[in-house]
Amino acid sequence: MGTELEWKLSVPDPSLLDAVLAWEGVERLLAETPRHYHMQTTYYDSPERALAPRHITLRRRLENERSVICVKAPLSGAADRHLRGEWELEAESPAEALPRLIALGAPALLGELEALVVVCGADFQRRAALLRFPDGSACELALDCGRLFGRGGELPLCELELEQKEGSPRAAQELYRALEARFGLSPQERSKYARAREL
Repeated sequence: MGTELEWKLSVPDPSLLDAVLAWEGVERLLAETPRHYHMQTTYYDSPERALAPRHITLRRRLENERSVICVKAPLSGAADRHLRGEWELEAESPAEALPRLIALGAPALLGELEALVVVCGADFQRRAALLRFPDGSACELALDCGRLFGRGGELPLCELELEQKEGSPRAAQELYRALEARFGLSPQERSKYARAREL
């Protein structure tokens, strides 16, 4: 099982994404040239919505045509509410992937679902790069711009994420607060799935 520790900021104007990437506070930390992805995400649940009340997310994401099935779920006893369990692997469909994900430790409830339906989705462009801090820790910066969609409509998507990759999260948290202050951004506490599901 992997764990995911990330922080999100809502970005009111897409042009700010370029400004963030060009800001010296980010530029000096870049460990690589930013990678570009076209992300197409489909979220699933059972017809009776067994997963949503348990805060379990099941998605298929095409990352530049690479198909990845991912499950995210709360970690019992986790002190940080930003910390979640995450299991993923390459597969063409949830049906193909779920037995293997459960074997890796994903919630056993997934194996009890008799059917899956599409609930909502997202379609966006992502620029991502690894940032390395002087203390040896690292996080990934992701800049997302596109749309969320559900059965009742769609919503523009523009946000940035910092996901902890190595070492202490302290430096990443300090960068999060610096970005929030410098660019006038607001914390985004809700996942893409939670927002799209309500459309």
